[in-house]
Amino acid sequence: MDPFTRRHLLRTTSLGGLALAGASALPLAACAEDPSLRARFHMTPPHGWLCDPQRPIVRDGVHHLYYLHSEINSGDGGWDRATTEDLVHFTHHGDAIPLRPDFPVWSGCLVVDEHDDAGYGAGTVLAYPTQPTDGIRKYQEQYLYVSHDGGATFTRREEPVIPNEDGREAVTGEEVLNAEWFRDPKIHWDAATEEWVCVIGRKKYAAFYTSTDLVHWRLRRNFDYLVEPDDLDLGGIECPDLFEITADDGTSHWVLGASMDAWGVGLPMTYAYWTGRWDGEQFLADDLTPQWLDWGWDWYAAVTWPKPEDPERTRYAIAWMNNWKYANRDVPTDASDGYNGQNSIVREIHLQRESDGRYALLSRPVPQLAATASEVVEIPDQVVAGWWDLPWSGRAYELELDLAWDSAANLGVSLGRSADGSRHTNVGVHDGKLYVDRGPSDLEGFSFGEFTQAEAPIDPAARHVHLRIFVDTQSVEVFANSGHTVLSQQVHFLPADTGIALHGDGGPVTASHITVRVH
Repeated sequence: MDPFTRRHLLRTTSLGGLALAGASALPLAACAEDPSLRARFHMTPPHGWLCDPQRPIVRDGVHHLYYLHSEINSGDGGWDRATTEDLVHFTHHGDAIPLRPDFPVWSGCLVVDEHDDAGYGAGTVLAYPTQPTDGIRKYQEQYLYVSHDGGATFTRREEPVIPNEDGREAVTGEEVLNAEWFRDPKIHWDAATEEWVCVIGRKKYAAFYTSTDLVHWRLRRNFDYLVEPDDLDLGGIECPDLFEITADDGTSHWVLGASMDAWGVGLPMTYAYWTGRWDGEQFLADDLTPQWLDWGWDWYAAVTWPKPEDPERTRYAIAWMNNWKYANRDVPTDASDGYNGQNSIVREIHLQRESDGRYALLSRPVPQLAATASEVVEIPDQVVAGWWDLPWSGRAYELELDLAWDSAANLGVSLGRSADGSRHTNVGVHDGKLYVDRGPSDLEGFSFGEFTQAEAPIDPAARHVHLRIFVDTQSVEVFANSGHTVLSQQVHFLPADTGIALHGDGGPVTASHITVRVH
């Protein structure tokens, strides 16, 4: 194909045809005048530190999302609340469960008690955060907060509803270590047994409790992912998730998910999950080897909740875009905009039966993201040998395209390119892996260190990949091949890092159906 010239016009749904020079100059000029680094289409806090999201509740079509918030980076805090109707734009309402001295509020979950099981009134909103009693870590326990105003404010029940018996009895170092890992309850209704089921993360296992009244809980059986001596040690279970979902073949399954640090064994530090069944006493996994919902460095503390229009087959998911390997530090947005942290975009997840018989969760961005784009730009197909600069640049957008090749050994998209090309983040395919390399976008003083390139396995025989790449001012999220593979990463882009290029080494690459949705 001939090089892109002025005779090839961009096709846009909102501005008509733009010549090459005009399309690239407008975003660059705008960036120079806007030094803010605040994300354009990701949820960020108005100020301070944002951490784990809590599983939202939905009332009258409005999603209420709570999140850990502190005035200082990685400091003690409480739960703040934000609401959204479209899952893209959020309105902040301040603290719902404020910090009390020596009694921080950690992660947990919320339940709308529609049938007054707990005795506080039908429709009462109940919150179950982990808190360290008396500020002592080995006494972290599960408390109950009650809201009679739809989740705006809460009153705490004085005694924990799920006490930490291990913490009271811990003496040895190993006992104390286990007692200091008793956190992040997640509650789900089991229609088969007509009981509430609660899963709590422990140091090397998940503990299950059941209740009929949401107040009194009975310990059932644990789920141990470490059974044999050679089983992979994935670390402690944080922010466990538990739900039922119907697969594309009509079969029903239970899913146990958890955020885990498996970096030491060469696996992600994101959301691991097991498919299986709940028998009223324990979770029985189909396979003790977990699958992963995201392969990037930054998709942690994820929560899922049912899509109101299709609760049995579709769930929403959102995560904290950070990683405890480097989270406890200042970041560029502290200085530019007075906040630290963002959540991922909201995605839909579905369970699909794969050709090998296993069941896997697939992810796709919520359709509202595309619907809220301010502009859609279509770019003609291009055959790339070496490098080719896209005739569009910007700071917040979705780039969707297909890449096909025969012999190229390394190919993909270079995002957030500086004018001289020295700064960039690459999304590519190489040696049977899909990767995101943010190393060249690193900033002195804010480095991600060794955690720069994330990789996910894909079919090494593949010669085609479909990509949806979401680029915001400080992040990149990549959805490949209908959401079979996803990688989410923080990236420290500068305001002038707006260029985009395609590349192919070792053979030509055909890029087709190239679409940019501007946010």
